[in-house]
Amino acid sequence: MRELICSSVPSEKSALAGRRAAACRLRWSLALLCCLWLPAAHAEITVSDDIGNTVKLGLPAQRIISLAPHLTELLFAAGAGERVLAVVEYSNFPVAAKALPRIGSSAAFDLERIAHLKPDLVVAWGSGNPPGQVAQLRRLGIPVFVNEPQRLEDIPASLRRLGQLAGTAQVAETASRSFEQRLAALHAHSGGASPVSVFYEIWNQPLMTVGGTHIISAVMTLCGGRNVFAALKQPAAAVELEAMLRADPEVIVASGMAEERPEWLDQWRHWPQLQAAQRDNLFFVPPDLLQRHTPRILDGAEQMCAALDKARRRKQQD
Repeated sequence: MRELICSSVPSEKSALAGRRAAACRLRWSLALLCCLWLPAAHAEITVSDDIGNTVKLGLPAQRIISLAPHLTELLFAAGAGERVLAVVEYSNFPVAAKALPRIGSSAAFDLERIAHLKPDLVVAWGSGNPPGQVAQLRRLGIPVFVNEPQRLEDIPASLRRLGQLAGTAQVAETASRSFEQRLAALHAHSGGASPVSVFYEIWNQPLMTVGGTHIISAVMTLCGGRNVFAALKQPAAAVELEAMLRADPEVIVASGMAEERPEWLDQWRHWPQLQAAQRDNLFFVPPDLLQRHTPRILDGAEQMCAALDKARRRKQQD
């Protein structure tokens, strides 16, 4: 410590004394910077997840496992793709995700293999992963961040928190702002549009749709649509054909399981009394663009909004 004590420098106005004083001041400055920098460099990362749990990491996560396809997309969008060790089936976007090892599916993943990979973070899906298996991960001492976005605004929030956990906050912030700008533009486009009643068909047998708490219902609202089954308490549920016919939506939007329009969408033409069938308002949006809580949902929203705009024009022509 003696070399940091400036008071020991002689007071003579000699060149040597001046150099010693300057060197002393420099050492004090460096010491002060070290004291200020070291705590920040090792500061604990603390983030709350979507079910209220606090996730704490000593350092940014370098070994991450994703337990849902949409989580894989979010991690890549947040700049953490290179830190992802393994994913579940159907993690097909971006292209780089296809090459990652699989550790099962969202509904049943391999706990033993996950433990063997020694992740420092697992990102789980609140409503899609088995709660018992997620609890087991915590018992193994693995930090788990649970994601369950319900609103479109939750997506940029998810990106920012994943960026914090992975140490990629700058990339995540850029992606979040881009999403928010696109979302604002869609709000502006459809803000004054006349409402259109919509039935979103997840599947035909059984006939399944989304309730008002599902993020797809939020997309309908964004586009000036009204979900005819918004009163459902479940995010997604089977409904009776008779209930659907009574609802008589002006638009039917289907997804299916692949990138091609499902044949069963056109079966609604068998009920010509339906407004949607009468006006040929039977539209398809690829499932990955609406059923994943990722930035790509705005691609799906743009298609949804375009479909509802077309339905409004057809209604005016009647």
